[in-house]
Amino acid sequence: MSVEKQLIVFDFDWSMADQDTDRWIFEVLAPDLRRKMKDLKDDIQWTDLVAQSLREAHTRGIKREQIEHALRTMPFHPAMVRGVSKLKEAGKTTFLCLSNANSVFISTILQSKGLENLFSEIITNPAEWENELLKLRRRVDPSGPQHTCKVGCSPNMCKGEELTAFLERHGKDFDRIVYVGDGSNDFCPILRLRSQDIIFCRRHRGLQKRIEAEAKKEGLKCQIQYWAGAWEVEEMFGRL
Repeated sequence: MSVEKQLIVFDFDWSMADQDTDRWIFEVLAPDLRRKMKDLKDDIQWTDLVAQSLREAHTRGIKREQIEHALRTMPFHPAMVRGVSKLKEAGKTTFLCLSNANSVFISTILQSKGLENLFSEIITNPAEWENELLKLRRRVDPSGPQHTCKVGCSPNMCKGEELTAFLERHGKDFDRIVYVGDGSNDFCPILRLRSQDIIFCRRHRGLQKRIEAEAKKEGLKCQIQYWAGAWEVEEMFGRL
C-alpha cells in the first residue's frame, strides 16, 4: 500500500550488501588476520578487534588502495541498487543506514555503486584515513557514558536508541517505517516499530532466530516479511 511519507532503515552488512565488510577485506587481503579475528572475537569487543586488525594490516604494508579495491569488488546485488534507486526517485522515501560497520567502508561501497546520496544519515562507527592507515573507533566511546540497552546490542552502539534519536531529530511523522535487517543486533530497533511498520528480515540469519524465539515475549508489534536474495527485496519494494 502506497503512503505519502516513509522511512526505510537499512542495516548494511548482509542486508544492503551481500557480504560482511569487516570480514571480507581480511579474507581478501590477509586471511591469517581473518583467522586471528575469528579466534579472538569472544575475547575482544568486535569494533576494537577490527581496529586492531587494520593496524596490523597497515604494519604489513597493506595499502589504502588495496582496501578500497576489496570494498568496491565486494558482492553487492544489482537488484538492490535498482530497488533503492527507484524508491529514491519516487520522492516519498527517506533512507537511513544503521550499521555496526564503519563510515569509510560504507561510503566507499556506496560511492562505487552510485548511491553516495541515498541516505539522509549514516549512523555507524566513525573511521578516517590517516595516510595509509584506516583509524576506526567505536561510535559509543568506551571511556564515556555507555548506552543502556537491555536487549543485547553490542557496546559500540545501541541500534534501538539510535533509531529513536533519529526519529526525534527528524520528526516522528513517517506514515510507515520499513527496516531491512539480518542480524541479531537488528532485533532491538525493530522492537521500537509500530503495527503499520514492517521488518524485511533476511532468512536463516540471527534476526530470524531472535524473532522466532523472542518476538512474543518482547512484544514485537510490526509486520514481518522474509527474504533470501536482493531480487526479492526489489520485488517487496515494488509493492510498497
